[in-house]
Amino acid sequence: MTAPTVSPKTEQTLREAMARLFAGTPQRTDGKLTKNNLWREAGVSRATMNRATTVLAEWDNHVSESPAEAQRRQHLDELAEARKKLRESRQECRHLQDQVDAAATVIATLLAETAALREQQANRTATIIPLGRSHAARE
Repeated sequence: MTAPTVSPKTEQTLREAMARLFAGTPQRTDGKLTKNNLWREAGVSRATMNRATTVLAEWDNHVSESPAEAQRRQHLDELAEARKKLRESRQECRHLQDQVDAAATVIATLLAETAALREQQANRTATIIPLGRSHAARE
């Protein structure tokens, strides 16, 4: 069984649309290099475009080598790096928050102990106990 194909006229229409999109001079679309724009620019259905396998192979080959595709890949790489840095920053933030929480617990404990010691000091009776006199002072 042979693969479905399109008529030479349809193939030519798709090639002309592809050339306009690659040149940046679209007539019916926003000019983005997408297959949706290819079939719309050519004025054919998506199913018709999908049957034009040689045109689609050329499209895929050209788009994968285009500056726009290289820029898209670069943006994806930058996005992946930014997401990695964000994960690392969030992890560091959680670690620092754990340290702050531990320090707050220690501070609260120390404040409670200090308050208890001050209260204990305040509640002591002010009894003065004389110390014994030295031998030299008695004589």
